Amino acid sequence: MSNHYYSKTPEVKHNRQVHSAELRGYSMKFVTDAGVFSKTGIDYGSRVLIDAMELKEDDRILDVGCGYGPIGLTAAMIAKGGHVTMIDINERAVELSKENAKQNGITNITALQSDLYEAVNNKTFNVILTNPPIRAGKATVHRVFEEGYALLESGGTMWVVIQKKQGAPSAMEKLTQLFGEVEEVTKDKGYRILKAIKF
Repeated sequence: MSNHYYSKTPEVKHNRQVHSAELRGYSMKFVTDAGVFSKTGIDYGSRVLIDAMELKEDDRILDVGCGYGPIGLTAAMIAKGGHVTMIDINERAVELSKENAKQNGITNITALQSDLYEAVNNKTFNVILTNPPIRAGKATVHRVFEEGYALLESGGTMWVVIQKKQGAPSAMEKLTQLFGEVEEVTKDKGYRILKAIKF
């Protein structure tokens, strides 16, 4: 049975729920389901990232491992003149992202099923946001950083939320190798928000 949230096709029985959330001053509703990340409501790490991320009106944004969409859809509300591409390996999560975009009246998004970056390898972005799939293992998380770096335009930023106990120090080290300079923007209850700029 492939029932972890980074399965392509979760086989766990559906258990749809609706959660309301206030994110960056926007009242939003999210449908969640079994077999996707944080199905009981928006996880604390995503909230910390949503509160910290700095976006411009016209940014072209990539949300990596979008789940049912809280980070990417909030980003789309902030960058109203831009566009958010949301990717996840989990087809159930991608369908929920599309549904949640529709029910919140958000049109400047594209949600794609993608094993890491395979669906967007021919595109570039000026912001990448990620709450990486820690349980998929360190090698996968480091690929999120490495392959994401290649898709960022010069001057682009990568925003990462990661818990100290789940590998924040090694994530910081890896991002520093790639980007040269990484800022810890904030920390909250063990979650670190890392911001790396591509020069």
